[in-house]
Order: sequence, then C-alpha cells, then structure tokens
Amino acid sequence: MHTIRSKYTGWLVHATTWAVVFGMPLFVTSPDRPLMSGTEYLRFLLVPLSFMVVFYTNYFRLIERHLFKRRIGRFLLGNLLLIAAVIVVLHLLFRYLLPPGPHAPADRPWQDTVRFFAGNAILYLLVVGASVAIRMTGGWYRAEAARQQLEHSRTEAELQHLKSQLNPHFLFNTLNNIYSLIQIDTSRAQQAVHDLSRLLRYVLYDSSQAMVPLCDEIAFLRDYIELMRIRLPRHVRVEVSLPECPSQSPVAPLLFTSLVENAFKHGVSNEKPSYIVIRIDETSEGELRCKITNSYFPKSDSDRSGSGIGLQNLTKRLRMLYPGRYTFTCGLKSETDYEACLNIRLRES
Repeated sequence: MHTIRSKYTGWLVHATTWAVVFGMPLFVTSPDRPLMSGTEYLRFLLVPLSFMVVFYTNYFRLIERHLFKRRIGRFLLGNLLLIAAVIVVLHLLFRYLLPPGPHAPADRPWQDTVRFFAGNAILYLLVVGASVAIRMTGGWYRAEAARQQLEHSRTEAELQHLKSQLNPHFLFNTLNNIYSLIQIDTSRAQQAVHDLSRLLRYVLYDSSQAMVPLCDEIAFLRDYIELMRIRLPRHVRVEVSLPECPSQSPVAPLLFTSLVENAFKHGVSNEKPSYIVIRIDETSEGELRCKITNSYFPKSDSDRSGSGIGLQNLTKRLRMLYPGRYTFTCGLKSETDYEACLNIRLRES
C-alpha cells in the first residue's frame, strides 16, 4: 500500500510540474506583452514537448538499459543521437511548419541554425541531467526501502528464533525444579504446577508480542523467582527487590529471565553458604536498571545444564531491540562473586 501511494505521489509531482511549464505563457502576460496567439502558443508548446521526449526516453529506457548496467559509452551515445534528432525535428518544424511571424528578425540561416542547435543542446543536456538525478534518487529510495524491509524481516525472524530457543530452555529448568519438589512436598509441588501454568501462559502468549507492559514483565519475574526458590537449600540467602508499582512502559519480554536463571544456576552450592541478590528498579527518567550479584560456584564440564545459551540470546536480543540504548556487563567481581548489570533506556531520546 505504501509503495502504491508513493508511486501515485511521484506521478502527481510529474503531472503538476509539466502543467506549470505548459501554463507559463498564461502567467507572464502584461500590458506591453499580450497573451500568445494560437500559433505562438503552439510554437512554445513544441519546446516542453521535446523536453518530455528527452526526459522520459532517458527515464524509462536509456538510464535503465545502459546507465544502471554501467554502459556509460552507450548511454552517452544514445543521448547524443536522441538530442540531435529532437533538435533537428524541432528546427524543421519551426522553420517550415510553424515559421515565425512577420515581425520576426531577418532570417540568417547559418547563424540562426548554429545558435539554435548550440543553445538547445545545452538545455537538453540539463534535461538529461534532471532525468538521471530523479531516476537515480527514486531508485535509491526504493532500494533503501527494500533493504530496510528485508532487514526488518530478518531481525523479526532472528528474534522469533531466539524466543523459540528461550521458551524450551525456561521450561526445562522450571520442570527440573518441580521434579525436585515432588520428592519433598507434594502439596507445594501441586501449587508450583499451577504457578507454572500461569507462567507458561505468559511465555507462550503474552511474550509472543514484540513488547509487553513493564508491570506484566515484573509480575512474571516475581513468580518466576519464586519457582526458582523451590529446591534451594536453607543455607542459601536470597534477596529480591522489584518495583512495587511498575509502569506500563513497553519492554521486550523475558529479558531478565536469563540473568535470574544464571544466578540460581551458578550461585548456589549444596554444601557451602551461598547468596543471590536481585535488584531491579525503574527511574523517573524512564531507565530500567537491573543488578544481580551472587556467589560463584562454576559448573563442571560434565554438567550440561549450563550451556550458556541464555546469556548469548540476551546479548543478541539487546543488540537488535535496543541499539545504543543499553549497557550490559557481566563477569566475576572476585574469585567467589559474580555480578550482572543491565541498564535499558526505555524511551528513545
């Protein structure tokens, strides 16, 4: 629809421009310069009509067949022949079919012919230049629009691919937690399954949107953290600080899930004291800040549950969704402490 509208707008500009050119004699009259007679206007009309021949021959044929294919020599030769033919035809029409009126200056064939050809050749070269400029500019805009559409489609496809990786990864880890709980507390396991169904509804339906309200994402994250607490030993300290009344600002879904999951995966030891601190806040300037610190207990090579795919996906999604509007760092603060910080500017400046 946008392409069709742009096409019609372009042709409307063409038609308006030529209408102004053809109507110029109607706007340049004065007491000492009366309106043109029919013959005089017809002589005038032949000039812009010849411009149209040169302009649109280039616009529809010569530029596409030669200039776009870098056949510069053929393009120049074609224009020289075209301009010469148009000038010859126009000269013959002016001389024999529509000769000047009785008040015209005395006829000087050679001088008048040379002046006619030289003066008009420059005008036609300018017409060729205008045709090339307009066609090349239009082609560039169309190519740029097609490139942007292709880039948008590619980005959307890649984001959907990343989400398809994230959802099973999320489900796999949560089911592992519930499986562990079944052996300890059946009633809590049943409640956890109920909570999981609510989370999956969000993951499968709400998170399919490009953006979700921040308040929904925080509510999901709160429930998700509670599910992750299920199989934690008593000696693990967990501190969570989330916005009490988050706004409706749009945010990409499931951005923080990988960071929280990573903290629970690598920050907990079954034997040693462990801690996880999760702090997310929203500033009045529209910035979302997330800081997660945890004790660090690296997994062994045989533990394939920690594949690292979550942080890789997060980095890719941030790069595509918030270019120039985020900072993300993660790594060891010390030999025993790990920290991840993610700041996102929700509103473009």
